[in-house]
Amino acid sequence: MPRFMSLIRIDEQNLPSENPGPEFEKRMGALFEEITKAGVMLETAGLTPTSQGTRVTWSGGALSYTDGPFTETKEVVGGYAILQAKDMAEAMEWTKRFLQIHPESWTVTSELRQIDEAPSL
Repeated sequence: MPRFMSLIRIDEQNLPSENPGPEFEKRMGALFEEITKAGVMLETAGLTPTSQGTRVTWSGGALSYTDGPFTETKEVVGGYAILQAKDMAEAMEWTKRFLQIHPESWTVTSELRQIDEAPSL
C-alpha cells in the first residue's frame, strides 16, 4: 500500500494570535483517533519554529550553514504526517478533513506527495 507525506505549510510571520480553543483540540483528537484506527496515520508531528532551526546547504563542493529564523521564507513546513492509503484519492480525503478542522480564520496548506518506494539500484 503506498505511503504519502503531508507537509503542513504555515505562514510563520502571520500566525493567528488567538488560541483555537478546546473545540478545535477535541475535533483534532477525534480525527487522529479515527485515522489511526483506520490504519492510515503512521506518524505525525509538529516542528519547532524556524528560529530554532539551521539550514545546511551543499553547493560548489562546500557546506554552508544558515541559522533561523529564515526571514526570506514566507511559508515554512510547520509539521508533517506520513499516511498509508490505498491511493492518492484516499490520502487527499484524509488531508482535506485535517485542514477543514482548523478555524476558518487560519491559513494552513498541506503539500501531499507520494513517497517514492522504488527499489534502489
